[in-house]
Amino acid sequence: MDPIMAFARARKLPVVEDAAQSIGAGYKSRRAGALGDVACFSFYPTKNLGACGDAGMVVTNSYELAAHVRVLRNHGQQVKYVSNEAGWNNRLDELQAAILRVKLRHLAKWQRARQGHAAEYAGYFSQIPGIMPPLAPEGYEHVYHQYTIRVEDRNALQRLLTQQKIGTAVYYPMPLHLQPLYASLGYKRGDLPHSEHAAQEVLSLPMYPELHAEQLKRVAETVVEFVRSEGHRPR
Repeated sequence: MDPIMAFARARKLPVVEDAAQSIGAGYKSRRAGALGDVACFSFYPTKNLGACGDAGMVVTNSYELAAHVRVLRNHGQQVKYVSNEAGWNNRLDELQAAILRVKLRHLAKWQRARQGHAAEYAGYFSQIPGIMPPLAPEGYEHVYHQYTIRVEDRNALQRLLTQQKIGTAVYYPMPLHLQPLYASLGYKRGDLPHSEHAAQEVLSLPMYPELHAEQLKRVAETVVEFVRSEGHRPR
């Protein structure tokens, strides 16, 4: 984020921080959501801090931006029934807020559990050629909303894990430059090879605070056995 912020400041560009999946994450003694001009968190039920339905939050240190977001979330109205600009019906309802306030007390404990599971996974994977685990460089704090590895034959590994009744997911199978939404930009397959390779190789393994040691061990050993038997190497 430091080079991104420097680039933006030099050009007088605002920085909107997508912190949807990273509540509690850290970057050089600062928290995700406190790095840009404005940041967005998601409280979708699957997130590390999840509501009981759709929910989210915008944070900023700017009184002006905060006031504008409050208007936008309520049909663009500053005065009831008078809309001065196009807005949305995006208010966080009281039930979701109440649920989140209770769950927030447990977030740090859940975060430590996820980090502990990630350390255990890393113990299995870090010395295995062919498995690229997620990285958490010095000075960064990872909260492991997902635990995503990279392997060359991702689809075959996912099929094996499914057969073993081990749940996995691919986040995400199609890179942005190949999405139909951006076809007008003219990108084609091969233009961004690193993004395309990542989309072909990423696989998210089970990761949640209540994951038991024996469950984690079974997942990790299945992955290691597959990679060793296939003789894969990371790109």
